[in-house]
Amino acid sequence: MNKSISLLKNEEATVETGRRLVRELNLSNELVFLNGDLGSGKTTLVRGILRSWGYDGPVKSPTYTLLEPYELADCRVLHFDFYRINDPEELLYIGIDDLLGEEAIKLVEWPSNGSSILPKPDIEIFLEAGDSSKPNYRSLEVIDHRRT
Repeated sequence: MNKSISLLKNEEATVETGRRLVRELNLSNELVFLNGDLGSGKTTLVRGILRSWGYDGPVKSPTYTLLEPYELADCRVLHFDFYRINDPEELLYIGIDDLLGEEAIKLVEWPSNGSSILPKPDIEIFLEAGDSSKPNYRSLEVIDHRRT
């Protein structure tokens, strides 16, 4: 397991870190869990990841749709948000097993809401918003389970 921790000073730093993670982690067909409270920067990090592949459209959290797919020139990205999942078995109704089996990078916000259904991730990212003295700061921790 490989672990790294970063301090992000603002939204631009979070986007740039998303871009950098694609290169450093060599993302291609991984399951990536994005953990953090509301407003911690999960969707902003996803925007950076998508920007690294040239996507310049809007990136929104799929809180109500559960899934936002992106068909890019170099890869396919499935962006999930399980914030509104009350029972992990709800994921079976959207065909989660088939979706996770697809050749794509799977980015999952709020994976804890589906923990009993979801497999172990390849990579876990933990984001935490700053305190009142540094409200724009974010801490980011990356754990790469592929490197054991």
